[in-house]
Amino acid sequence: MIDLKRAAAQQGQTTNVSPLKPSSKEDIEDRKKKRAKEQHESRELLEAAKSYEEGVRSILDLVAPAAFRAKPRLVDVGGRFVSTMFVVTYPRYIAVGWFAPIVTLNISLDVAMYFYPVKPAIILKQLKKKVGSLEAELISDAEKGAPRDPVKETALKDIEGLRDSLTQGTEKFFQFALYISAYADTEKELEDLMEKLDSEFGSKLVIAKRVFYQAEQGFNSTMPLANDELQVYFNMNSSPCASSFPFISAELTSDNGILYGVNRHNNSLILFDRFALQNANSVVFATSGAGKSYTVKLEVLRSLMMGTDVIIIDPENEYKFLSDAVGGTFVNVSLNSEAKINPFDLPRPVGGADRPADIIRSAVITIKGLLRIMLGKITPGEDSIIDRALIETYAKKDITPDADLTTIEPPIMKDFQEILEGFDGSHDLVLRLKKYTEGTFAGMFESPTNIDMTNQLVVFSVRDLEDELRPIGVYTVVNYIWNVVRSQLKRRILIIDEAWWLMQNEDSAKFIFALVKRCRKYYLGVTTITQDVNDFLLSPYGRAIVTNSQLQILLKQSSAAIDNIQKTFLLTEGEKFLLLEGNVGEGIFFAGSRHAAIKVVASYTEDQIVTSDPKQLLEIDDAKKEFANQNQ
Repeated sequence: MIDLKRAAAQQGQTTNVSPLKPSSKEDIEDRKKKRAKEQHESRELLEAAKSYEEGVRSILDLVAPAAFRAKPRLVDVGGRFVSTMFVVTYPRYIAVGWFAPIVTLNISLDVAMYFYPVKPAIILKQLKKKVGSLEAELISDAEKGAPRDPVKETALKDIEGLRDSLTQGTEKFFQFALYISAYADTEKELEDLMEKLDSEFGSKLVIAKRVFYQAEQGFNSTMPLANDELQVYFNMNSSPCASSFPFISAELTSDNGILYGVNRHNNSLILFDRFALQNANSVVFATSGAGKSYTVKLEVLRSLMMGTDVIIIDPENEYKFLSDAVGGTFVNVSLNSEAKINPFDLPRPVGGADRPADIIRSAVITIKGLLRIMLGKITPGEDSIIDRALIETYAKKDITPDADLTTIEPPIMKDFQEILEGFDGSHDLVLRLKKYTEGTFAGMFESPTNIDMTNQLVVFSVRDLEDELRPIGVYTVVNYIWNVVRSQLKRRILIIDEAWWLMQNEDSAKFIFALVKRCRKYYLGVTTITQDVNDFLLSPYGRAIVTNSQLQILLKQSSAAIDNIQKTFLLTEGEKFLLLEGNVGEGIFFAGSRHAAIKVVASYTEDQIVTSDPKQLLEIDDAKKEFANQNQ
């Protein structure tokens, strides 16, 4: 070894070799801080992971039921009972949409479908063996002189057809599983539902069985987890698989008719002719601001383009702008208006179908209904007096069962008052009637009718009528329109906005109901619109009007009226919430037995004509004024 000290001394240098110096205080502090920082970051990561795990558990706890109990045929999921059915066998032929009656049942269902593709080569090999077996059996039977077997012949024909389709690639082959889980609040209700489902399957010749000691597996198989725990398959090609597809929507597109909106299920157009139905009557129910007037105005505008005459009873002057835009006739019905309607007018017979005696009798009954609204409560004796006075009032003008109604001049209310004054016991009736002939409300029934009904669109505005006179005015207008309709056979639509007014009085409600029932004979469709759904449906005549209306449009509804709506229109829970949560112009369109979710759409020009939005109307008025100023 070399002695370093000696070597250094020889060179005049000294080298000191000593151990490593200890770290300074600053280095030690830096290392401590670094270690503390790493520990802090590690602790934060652990706490974050712990919080995440706790959050996941809490979400699962919210989603999961409070309790779960499995029984042989059902499971109890937090107080709700669930049972599952699986399809075992299908008939030889099954129609497209066979599953629709089951899907549209008004019950809570979970439907699961599993498709397991089978390679064509495998199934073709098996089908080839089956064809050989069947042909050998048929040849053997023929050699023995046995009668032909239609079952084997049909099976052979079906297999050959399937082989051709698979070879050409027009069909695929699957193992198909179909499961349905039904929900109920009680075990008894669940048993009834399962029997109903079994009956529905049986009506389609489909054999379905209920789970037994596999209730939990059946429930899991219909959960949105794609976990098939039952594994009950049926060999099926593409076409019958497609016919089982559960998501269906009614197609309401026809060659004739007008555009009502867009089908929200499949974005197809809802084009429909209401006169192609059993009757052309329609009802429109919606809350205020849900778009019912907008929808009806669009129908009016498009119906006018198709040559249909439209008559409207307008309670709030909402149709004034539409009438001016298309050159319609706007009639303001009020005490001071120049437009007059005589309630004693008679219709002209159409083609001799109605006899004069029947027309006069019908007019007397109608005017008696009007007088009950005007005079209030009437005793049986007073009713008899009014009946005789009306007949004599017509007779005074030579209107009898033998008269020619095309040349007569009908009486007015003053003539009726004069006749009524001549009857014993009519003093009280005359006093009450004078309010309309000489008192506060004089002027409404004092003149013959002077309204021109030749225009394609006629709007009767009753906004300026006093509240007490409004039911009387609307009744009179509807009666006059009915007389016009009966006098000339034309394709017409009558729109009664805020029809709940007429439902509040029994005589007016009865009159509208009779109109709705009889209008089909005269090529008339009546549209009743209301936002007070409960007031309308609680009337027995209101419900009857709905029943006699083949076209029904339901837009957004209030929570107070939705239960009554659901009961009347037999809505599912999904349709119920669609009406509660829909936007403006969205709802359900019923046409006979078919219905679909609708969204009302309009072009820009149509929107400018039919809008009821006050803000938009002010903008249109400002634009008109600016345009007028520029042209001056």
